[in-house]
Amino acid sequence: MSSDATFFRKQAVQERSNASEADLANVRDRCERAARSWEAMAARAERTEAMRDQRAAATRAASVLAETDDPVATQA
Repeated sequence: MSSDATFFRKQAVQERSNASEADLANVRDRCERAARSWEAMAARAERTEAMRDQRAAATRAASVLAETDDPVATQA
């Protein structure tokens, strides 16, 4: 997991804690909305990192394939 996602999740935990300690309903609602937003950012960061890793792996595989002198690969 990326450090960004970890940070976002920690912020979500903090906001949930703030919500549980809030006396006012509007403050509690605001903290809960903030926690959901932090969770969404964490999920987005994790998806982005996974896609970046997949793209890097595909690029490495393509460069390895291009470097081989396999006649089957060149005939296709």
